[in-house]
Amino acid sequence: MPQSDDERLVDLAARLEHEDPRFTRSLSAGRPARPREYRRRCAWWLLAIGVIMLIAGVVVADGLLIAAGLVLAGIAVQLLDPDHPRTGGRHRPPRH
Repeated sequence: MPQSDDERLVDLAARLEHEDPRFTRSLSAGRPARPREYRRRCAWWLLAIGVIMLIAGVVVADGLLIAAGLVLAGIAVQLLDPDHPRTGGRHRPPRH
């Protein structure tokens, strides 16, 4: 027996509340916040720290600092990828 539209909406609201409670609270308060997949403040900080470490490693000629800066910058760029699947194994279908 197919679900009614009301049941589907309630199920969708419950899943959204579970996945991103900050977003749903902000919507109910009338001041929407960015959904979790668009919040990338941490990734930008990691990128900045990685670039600073890379530059510092070049200035002081320290290979370990250069390598660590490159690795950290690479991780940050991967986190900034808009198509990066962040939720437990669920992948989006490719865009055409």
